[in-house]
Amino acid sequence: MASIALKTFTGLRQSSPESNSITLSKSLPLTQTHRRLRINASKSSPRVNGRNLRVAVVGGGPAGGAAAETLAKGGIETFLIERKVDNCKPCGGAIPLCMVGEFDLPLDIIDRKVTKMKMISPSNVAVDIGQTLKPHEYIGMVRREVLDAYLRDRAAEAGASVLNGLFLKMDMPKVPNAPYVLHYTAYDSKTNGAGEKRALEVDAVIGADGANSRVAKSINAGDYEYAIAFQERIRISDDKMKYYENLAEMYVGDDVSPDFYGWVFPKCDHVAVGTGTVTHKADIKKFQLATRLRADSKITGGKIIRVEAHPIPEHPRPRRLQDRVALVGDAAGYVTKCSGEGIYFAAKSGRMCAEAIVEGSEMGKRMVDESDLRKYLEKWDKTYWPTYKVLDILQKVFYRSNPAREAFVEMCADEYVQKMTFDSYLYKKVAPGNPIEDLKLAVNTIGSLVRANALRREMDKLSV
Repeated sequence: MASIALKTFTGLRQSSPESNSITLSKSLPLTQTHRRLRINASKSSPRVNGRNLRVAVVGGGPAGGAAAETLAKGGIETFLIERKVDNCKPCGGAIPLCMVGEFDLPLDIIDRKVTKMKMISPSNVAVDIGQTLKPHEYIGMVRREVLDAYLRDRAAEAGASVLNGLFLKMDMPKVPNAPYVLHYTAYDSKTNGAGEKRALEVDAVIGADGANSRVAKSINAGDYEYAIAFQERIRISDDKMKYYENLAEMYVGDDVSPDFYGWVFPKCDHVAVGTGTVTHKADIKKFQLATRLRADSKITGGKIIRVEAHPIPEHPRPRRLQDRVALVGDAAGYVTKCSGEGIYFAAKSGRMCAEAIVEGSEMGKRMVDESDLRKYLEKWDKTYWPTYKVLDILQKVFYRSNPAREAFVEMCADEYVQKMTFDSYLYKKVAPGNPIEDLKLAVNTIGSLVRANALRREMDKLSV
């Protein structure tokens, strides 16, 4: 799951949609869509003659698909380059309710509607979460190969050219407004699987190619700390699957991860069982085994149908923008601490970056420059920086030891914690909490930490 009770400290709640946001709806005529845009292009920005602005989106995950669709609907000649069109990223696959509405996702791509969660402590104390959810509220569970393909297909329907290719490198422009030259290996029926080296000239580039982004390397975006996520898809019997019909589990403890958590998330006909770590990457298989053992009674007899592993960034890159190249999603480092949530933030950043290009280019009629793309970064940081910062701090507080994790799980039983957690996760909006309840929560948090450490001292005495 993306955020759990830790987000209560940010005071995130549902609020009305941003009044100044751009809507590029496929259902609107182009002229009507144009009138709803805020045009920010500089008057000195040169017009693109005889064609529309050309933009390449490298990477076909949620960030790339959302960016390509927005660009294509905004009058940009769009190219989406993706090598692994059947990509199955080892991702828990949880998406917030607001994403379903914001990105107009059909319900048939959502495998499960999770309305209950169990937080399970190092000593196997389980706390049920979800009692504050309203009847219409749920956490969507998706498979990445299904979601990603849907967003790419929708981008193609909007007019983007989807290229099955492996991005190799990029030649930088030598003079202002000259094109970027992207080199890639194309795979299609004409190449018979061998691949063919090709080049593509574009005016701007969006790097949506994940944690190992080659676009990021092309602009010397710098390195960042990353986690390794390891996941197994396990097909279990129908009666065991019934248990996970609308339930997800999260396990915390040194055994499953020294700095993250283990999960069992339900999919259409199987469960995804996984874990992750930053500090002990070499031990990831040991942590995965421990996660399976913690959930053993509920997945016994299951068949592993797929094994997946992938790096997940732990913080934004030092540089996310250079000239007419911008990074989004995992390539930019947009994954939250504590929870590892990235799907919504990937799609949102892709859309926001594309909106900045559409606005700055007057719907593809003018060249863009770094100042146009920088509006995306400014808006992103203003909207989401508090969430990332607070979750970073709280991960260090609650994931540092088993006693702290015990306190964390104890906190999750509090109804106010659950309400604030789900409001924050489902709607991604910032608002102040109830001051009195926040004070009670702070006192209860300290009490939980004190009790957990007292328990550890008593256990240490018994072991002597």
